[in-house]
Amino acid sequence: MVTSIWDDVKRAFAQGDNLTRLIIINIAFFLFVHVVGFLMVPFIGIGNHAAFNGFLEWFMAPADPIELLKRPWTLITYMFLHEGLWHLVFNMLFLYWFGRIVQDLLGDHRIFPIYLLGGLVGFLAFFVSANFLPGNISYFIGSHMLGASAGVMAIVMAAATLAPTYIMHLLLIGPVQIRYIALFLILIDLIAIREGSNTGGHFAHLGGVFMGWYFIHLLRQGTDLSQPVNYLLNRISDFFSSLFSRRKRTPIRVRHNNSGAKRPITQQMPNANDPDYQKKLDRILDKIREGGYESLTKEEKEFLFKASKQ
Repeated sequence: MVTSIWDDVKRAFAQGDNLTRLIIINIAFFLFVHVVGFLMVPFIGIGNHAAFNGFLEWFMAPADPIELLKRPWTLITYMFLHEGLWHLVFNMLFLYWFGRIVQDLLGDHRIFPIYLLGGLVGFLAFFVSANFLPGNISYFIGSHMLGASAGVMAIVMAAATLAPTYIMHLLLIGPVQIRYIALFLILIDLIAIREGSNTGGHFAHLGGVFMGWYFIHLLRQGTDLSQPVNYLLNRISDFFSSLFSRRKRTPIRVRHNNSGAKRPITQQMPNANDPDYQKKLDRILDKIREGGYESLTKEEKEFLFKASKQ
């Protein structure tokens, strides 16, 4: 049974889209640290939180710059690390809900870059607040951070900036435009900072919010931050793939989600170098912001679909 499950996970990772891969990585990392924690029980005893936290700190991003220099990989690992089950569940739900919107409007190849950049800017907000704010504020920041929340908030804000009137149907509430959901989440962060509750984490959330908005802002100006990030990811994938060249492996490359839709193959792809390309794309994104995705014509949806694959 375990082998069958493992084969299913590998297949989903190799053949799935980048949103699926992000969720799998987060869940796998969660299981990894807790399995290791369970294996530590005979040596540290049950309920030895200090020892387990010491293990987690190898993957958590520190506020102390010296410790950060000793463990630079934590800049990446922290944004895939969760200790609590519900922390993981809520982050993955928001990642899935809002990630699907970003996929539909911008393409699957921009999911990883927004998430990673949001996580990095989220750490920067945490680091600056812990080291440069007055002591009566930095006292509540904390020494380490973990969790996908900053990256997830970047995805949430990117979706809300792209299509603020997009409707989500919430349990017990009903249809709500996603701009109000994003605003509600931001207000929660501001209130939590005032109350001194997980202050460093909420500063990181706001960093992710800024990055999600800024990514879309630059994209509308003609600068696509996903290109250098995807280039770097593909180079890393090629490097590790070459290390295991004796075995056939699927490199972690960006993929485009066609959702099984039948699209005419005779039409040419939009030319991103055409001066009118960005203007047309901006007009479509503005139309989505004002009237939602369903306000687009069939031709505009077709153009957006093809543009998302550029």
